[in-house]
Amino acid sequence: MKLVISRLIAVILLVIPGIGAAYGFLLMKDALFDFFADIGNTELQSPRFDWASFVAGLLLFAAGVSFIGGWIFFRDRKRNYLSKRFRAKPESGDRLGNTDANASDPPSRPS
Repeated sequence: MKLVISRLIAVILLVIPGIGAAYGFLLMKDALFDFFADIGNTELQSPRFDWASFVAGLLLFAAGVSFIGGWIFFRDRKRNYLSKRFRAKPESGDRLGNTDANASDPPSRPS
């Protein structure tokens, strides 16, 4: 039962940003559609673009997509599905992953 609840919470954590991204896309689409529809209106002299709605939609869309993308990226990193350039770097030691403290010291010259 505990596993089911934790998986349900995980799905909800992915659905909420997805709904936000979809709503942001709709806000951007509506702002663009209203602007282009007003261009065809002969009664208006100069149609206005709804920047507030477009920017709010862009922020919602970017936040939702980046959250879901980050979720997938870190899940794949944990399961080792990524290529070498995206894998986590070794925390200490040299580039080869040696953790010996003397491995990074330069060799001493013989006297």
